[in-house]
Amino acid sequence: MPAAKHNRPRPALARLAPLLSAILMGGCQVLPANGTDAGTNQDPMAGAPPIERGLDGQGLANLLTAEFAGQRGDYRRATQRFMEGADRYDSLALIERAALAARLSNDRQLLAETAERWQRLAPQAEAPARLLASLAMQQGDWSAALAQRLRVHALGGQGELAAFAETALAEDADPEPLLAQLQDHLAELGGTDDSRRHDAELATALLEVAAGQTESAERRLDRLTTQSPELPALWLTKARLAQEEGNHHLAREAARRGLTIAPGDPRFILMLAQSELRLGNVTAAENQTDALLEAHEGNHDLRLALARLYLEEGEPEPARRLLLPVVAEGDTPALAFLLLGAIAEEENEIDNALLYYRQVPPEEHFLQARLSAAEMLISDDRLLDARAFLRIERLRYEDYFADLVTLEVELLEGQGRSAEADDLLDRELERTPNDEQLLYLRGMRAWQAGDFEGMERDMGRIIERNPDSAMALNALGYTLVELNLEDRLEEAREMIERANELEPGSPAIMDSLGWVHFREGDPQGALPWLEKAYDAMPDQEIAAHLAEVLWVLDRREKARVLVREALERFDDRTALDDLLERLPALAP
Repeated sequence: MPAAKHNRPRPALARLAPLLSAILMGGCQVLPANGTDAGTNQDPMAGAPPIERGLDGQGLANLLTAEFAGQRGDYRRATQRFMEGADRYDSLALIERAALAARLSNDRQLLAETAERWQRLAPQAEAPARLLASLAMQQGDWSAALAQRLRVHALGGQGELAAFAETALAEDADPEPLLAQLQDHLAELGGTDDSRRHDAELATALLEVAAGQTESAERRLDRLTTQSPELPALWLTKARLAQEEGNHHLAREAARRGLTIAPGDPRFILMLAQSELRLGNVTAAENQTDALLEAHEGNHDLRLALARLYLEEGEPEPARRLLLPVVAEGDTPALAFLLLGAIAEEENEIDNALLYYRQVPPEEHFLQARLSAAEMLISDDRLLDARAFLRIERLRYEDYFADLVTLEVELLEGQGRSAEADDLLDRELERTPNDEQLLYLRGMRAWQAGDFEGMERDMGRIIERNPDSAMALNALGYTLVELNLEDRLEEAREMIERANELEPGSPAIMDSLGWVHFREGDPQGALPWLEKAYDAMPDQEIAAHLAEVLWVLDRREKARVLVREALERFDDRTALDDLLERLPALAP
């Protein structure tokens, strides 16, 4: 091997060197000057004092393991080793590196644990709070997300509270608890008058309107108008609130005022265009959107967004005019074909719409386009054509074979043709007997039809060929728990625990773990699993399980509150209705 190549530092070690140097400089131990001859057999470190700072052997091994694990793509192990190092040396640099590795692991639970450790280690840092807020938003835990945003705000950062309130309301979050949090925060801020407080005031006004407290919101906005009329966000909020109340004239005026403060701001132009549309001034709206397009020439995303705006306002022709140039230029975004298909369908141009839908490529919107096309044909009393269309698409796009079969099964079921749906599944599974997605679908349909043996046969077939199918393991394990077969509960628990090892942090699997503990007579052991599952994925079935466990543990008021909130929150209440039928005293 050439010397130059032999002496070149290895990449992983080269990246590790600055990190190790920084820590070593914080407290290296030096060899004692005791005159020991290096050539003797005596241990040269025998007289060294114990290592209290810097890296010892175990610490160095952990960091090397972490770095090499990261290089191999084993981000979970890298995260764990970096966290051990952070704990051992109280090192902010290491916990930040752990967070980076956790992000790369795509393990949400691991990332949350790392961020929480980071926050405990550096309570004044904004980054972990922002990370925890983002994770909470992804899970739909808006109160937890807002708590972290408010923490950033209290630390002097920009919590972007008004933008958060808009996002939460768009996702149908309950405004009441968020409003209480913001009101408490405003009280803590006291009489400060700066852009950060104005952000909190705007967020509060948005939530007040959503909660029906419009008078309070209007007073708050009027105060801000007097104190800081130059704030663009103020006029954007006033315009949006006016639109919410159906006062489109006032919304238009607020948008115009915003444009005088922030000329060219696309948010105000869009708001103005939307107001004009709602006032019936289509030409005026088009003038606004044309000006916006002229300022952002060649921006296909903007054209698509504007086209959706016109469609939402019931104006398909301006939307079509916006989209046709995108198609003419080539390299057409999939969404453009989807929207043009929807416009043609709206105009009852069935064959034209089908042509557009079929041009959506095998990427984002592919299945939506095929579903729209099939539903359109069925609505036109052309069920046979819809089925032929889907059959041809399965031949054209083999990678979507199982998805398209599933889509056809669901459409047939929606038409009350369950027997034909079953025949389709059986026929396609004869051709592809080991297709896991279709086996799973047939198994779940068998369970819904009361055929446990059929369900167990198909799930067992998946597990036999793929012992690491967490989906099949959990489905079969949970079904055994639901049947409450005492002689098979241990088998069910083993399946569910194996599924949890394969997919830790899955809300569905955590729910199953909690429920099997409950069936085995351990409600206390069930509680933490069900609480974590419900926090991660609020769902009426998990809510029913959690409420029953709380009831059995004699935490009855909390159980009633949970049931009341769940009944208000979820449209599908099947599991909750079953629970109340068995335990009528749980009714709020």
